Amino acid sequence: MNKHLRQLIDLSFVDRDIDAFEPQIEEANYNYEAALAKTKSIESDIENLNNEIKAEEVKKSKNELHLAELSQKLGDNSRKSGEIKTEREMKSLQLEEEIAKEQVTFANEEIARLEKIIDLKKEQIAVASTSLTELTANLATVKADVDAKLETINKERQNVFVQKEKLLGEVNQKGLAFYQKIRRWAKNSTVVPVEDQACMGCHMIINDKIYSDVIRGEEITTCPHCGRILYIKANEE
Repeated sequence: MNKHLRQLIDLSFVDRDIDAFEPQIEEANYNYEAALAKTKSIESDIENLNNEIKAEEVKKSKNELHLAELSQKLGDNSRKSGEIKTEREMKSLQLEEEIAKEQVTFANEEIARLEKIIDLKKEQIAVASTSLTELTANLATVKADVDAKLETINKERQNVFVQKEKLLGEVNQKGLAFYQKIRRWAKNSTVVPVEDQACMGCHMIINDKIYSDVIRGEEITTCPHCGRILYIKANEE
C-alpha cells in the first residue's frame, strides 16, 4: 500500500478516536449536571412555595383585620340596641347585625381555608427540603466520580493527541491538505473502506477500473460518487 495512503488511513483512525472522546465527556458530565439541575429545581420550588405562603398570609391578615372590624361593629350595635326608640331603627340594626354575622362566618371560613393551604405548602416545603438535603449531600460524591472519569478520559485523549502530532509530522503536506478538505464535510468518514466493490461512505458501487486502483493501493484513490478516500482492508487485500 502507498505510504501516503497508509498515513491518511492512520490519521483518519486517530481523528475518529479523538472525536469519540466528546460523547464520553458529555456522558461523564451528565450525571453531575442532572443532579445539579434537580437541586436548582427543588431550590426554586421551595422559593416559590415560600412566596405563595407569604401571599396567603397577607390574605389571611386582611381577613383577620376585617373580622376584628366586624366584631367591633357587632359590639357597637349591641350597645346601640339599648338606645333604639323606633321599630324602624330596630329593623335596620337587625339587618346590619345579620349582614355582619354572615361576613364574620365567611371571614372565619376563609381564614380556615387559607390556614389549610399554608399548612399544606409548609408540608411540601418540608418534603422538598429533605430531598434537597439528600441531593446536596450526594452532589459532592457525584462530582468526585465525574472528575475521576474525566481525568481518565483526558489522559487517554492526550495519548491520542500525541499520536496525531507524530502522524502530522510524518504525513505528506499535500496529502494532508487534501484529507482536511474532505474532512470538513465528511467528518469521520473521510477515509472509508471498499466492501463488495462499494464505497462504505456513500454505499455506491464503484467501477472496475477504480476498484482495481483501490486494490493496488499505489495512489490515493477517491470515490467517483462522493469524493471520499478509498482503501481496501488488510484482510481483503
